[in-house]
Amino acid sequence: MKIYTRTGDTGETGLYGGSRVSKSDLRVSAYGTVDEANCLLGVARSELADSEVSGVLDQIQNTLFELGADLATPLDARQRDQISQITDADATALEELIDRYEEELEPLRSFILPGGSPPAAMLHLARATVRRAERDTVLLKATEPVNPATITYLNRLSDLLFVLARLTNMRSGVSEVRWRSRAA
Repeated sequence: MKIYTRTGDTGETGLYGGSRVSKSDLRVSAYGTVDEANCLLGVARSELADSEVSGVLDQIQNTLFELGADLATPLDARQRDQISQITDADATALEELIDRYEEELEPLRSFILPGGSPPAAMLHLARATVRRAERDTVLLKATEPVNPATITYLNRLSDLLFVLARLTNMRSGVSEVRWRSRAA
């Protein structure tokens, strides 16, 4: 199979289900941002020494691939039953991870700046990208129906990535940098 098809050379792409849309379409933007977040998680994993966190990110990357397919498949497409759709249980699984890992962390008493160790900094960048994916999906939802569980999942995922960035710094002995207001 060739990697190039030439079908997108005019600025259009195919959705799962066969319809063609502009590459600037809100749906394409939403699943494209999910793809960006997935790539950032791959970079973070390449830097991680923590096999437990890497395993969690592996699961998330696979789910994000399914979430991208969910967003790329309109709700009225015949092919909806051929994809793994995101469900509320996927977000609940993230909540359980958040709760488990927060037990290891000191409670937050102030805002922290993104950064720390290289993998933690990459997790913060992935978190911000997931937030953008969430905004893109909400914008898409304003114009056409989407699976509401995708928005819930993205919201919860950004929270988990924040916790994993903190955990990664803590486990690697890197202190968090607390935000200092210039007004203080």
